[in-house]
Amino acid sequence: MKWNALFILAFVVPASLGRSQDATPSNPPAVQAPISPPAAPPAVKPPVSATSLAADNSYVIGPTDMLTLTVLKEPTLSSNLLVRPDGMITVPLLGDIKASGLTPLQLAGDVATRLKKYIQDPNVSVILTQINSKKVYLIGEIGKVGPIDLTPGMTLLEAVASAGGVTQYANARKMYILRIEDGKHTKIPVQYKQALKGNSALNLPLMAGDTIVIP
Repeated sequence: MKWNALFILAFVVPASLGRSQDATPSNPPAVQAPISPPAAPPAVKPPVSATSLAADNSYVIGPTDMLTLTVLKEPTLSSNLLVRPDGMITVPLLGDIKASGLTPLQLAGDVATRLKKYIQDPNVSVILTQINSKKVYLIGEIGKVGPIDLTPGMTLLEAVASAGGVTQYANARKMYILRIEDGKHTKIPVQYKQALKGNSALNLPLMAGDTIVIP
């Protein structure tokens, strides 16, 4: 009788343990955090074109710039124009008109006013198609001969440095700036070595179209 009770107990205990293990809840599945979308790449600014410069009505036309003048419904009066070194352009029917120093909008207004003698309510637009005037030029004994872009406030020393500096054969005493003003050439002597020593009064500011000559 005693052995029968022990046999029954041995059978019941493992069975009850098995049921208790089956009742144990399994671990809930881990909740996956939402994946954030990738950040958008920074916007790339488009390059500044001649047309966009003209569109803000702030660009001042200079010598050697290229313009497109359009007169609505008058194709014979519309043309592509080069601003000459004297700042003038030649407009069909009107002849020579000063363009240098004006914005495209101002020039269009001037042309429209002049055309009123010949056309009723002329509709004129001027588009800047090529910027050539905002440059300075270096020739002679310089590291890099040719034009460089004129930055705001650029001085003599900055221009020479940006072109690689003068060569060992340069005659600094005979350097000069050739400038065109009102169609006339002006020769401006340069004291280059004194400017290099820190005399700011001799570090001359440059203007668009200047040519620095280094003999």
